[in-house]
Amino acid sequence: MSEIQTNKETFSIEALQAGDRAEFARMMDHFSTPIYRLGLKILGNEQDAEDILQETFIKAYRSIENFEGRSALSTWLYRIATNEALMLLRKRKPALDLVLEDDDEGDIEPHEIVDWCCLPEEEMLSTESRIFLEKAVQELSPSLQLVFLMRDVERLSIKETAQILEISESAVKVSLMRARLRLREELNHYFGVKLDIRKVRNA
Repeated sequence: MSEIQTNKETFSIEALQAGDRAEFARMMDHFSTPIYRLGLKILGNEQDAEDILQETFIKAYRSIENFEGRSALSTWLYRIATNEALMLLRKRKPALDLVLEDDDEGDIEPHEIVDWCCLPEEEMLSTESRIFLEKAVQELSPSLQLVFLMRDVERLSIKETAQILEISESAVKVSLMRARLRLREELNHYFGVKLDIRKVRNA
């Protein structure tokens, strides 16, 4: 029997392709949270994330018989979810052009480096700081945001990310580097302001 194992869970592809509802329900239960989380991170809206989750499993159910096992089952589901999310984004922004390999982000070197050593740890890990980082991620270009979310948030591998987005592994690496540098620059500015305020208070 052909099986796909992911996160210590094993799913029978034959059972899924034969229409085994119990096996499909088990697959849905296992993947619902990560797919919903990915949709929420990309779209920033709970209802949209719910819609993406529903559409992903509807399409998976309809096309599971065509799944050939060339990639992991999780990769296949993520690809469906990502495509659904991008379709929704393009409906909202018809001019949106998602080109990862030729993504022109200009200068990718950070313009300023701030020494964060003087900030207390609780401030570095504060709710405010996390909210700022999440907002900064949302403001990345769609291509950089997708790669960052899959690699640094969902902890997918370079290979898995490349398969999901259907781009080369080198494109993933370049886009990830650009995303990290862009976010580091935003955080440098954020914590730089924090340090300036602290210096004024202590003067």
